Amino acid sequence: MKTTLLKSEDYTRSPWKNGGGIFTDIADAHRADAQAQDWDSLLWRFASTPIVAPGPFSYMPGIDRLQMVVGGRGLVLKSPSQDFDEREPFTTVRFTGEMEIVTELEAGPVEVVNLMARRGAAEIELLALREPGERPLSAGTHLVYAVSGDCSIRLNSEDIVIPAGSTLKVELTVASTLALVSGLAVLASIQLVG
Repeated sequence: MKTTLLKSEDYTRSPWKNGGGIFTDIADAHRADAQAQDWDSLLWRFASTPIVAPGPFSYMPGIDRLQMVVGGRGLVLKSPSQDFDEREPFTTVRFTGEMEIVTELEAGPVEVVNLMARRGAAEIELLALREPGERPLSAGTHLVYAVSGDCSIRLNSEDIVIPAGSTLKVELTVASTLALVSGLAVLASIQLVG
């Protein structure tokens, strides 16, 4: 097991693919053989971003996306085939990067987290940790993001405090157990395929 604390002051910023806003990049991985770390070489990415005005989502062919509102409320994603209801915070929605999506804000700006992965390269899961309790973690990469205020967890038998806005990156070669002790966190899990 390897753990790394990713501090909020070390996060990087990058523009949305369509240029409509700015991501706060928390963690990502790219193909090892890639000449440049860009959208084409992306394996997975975990990022946060404000959505301050209605508008279209970026077109991201070959990318699977999970999204969750972590600040504000009232977000609905509209596509020609279905709507994705994120009006209540900490609700996870899953959609593909090919979908034509436009945001609708019913109660002002929101802050969201996004977990994206190259289809076929990784399996991803995104969920809120709001109540103390244990949950199993499979082998893979897990990101525990302290959404608001410090967050206390127990990983195997080790107690760890994650400062507000920071993220604990946990890389596991075997299954493990994570317990939320106190606070509020978002857990992003990535399992590379093959």
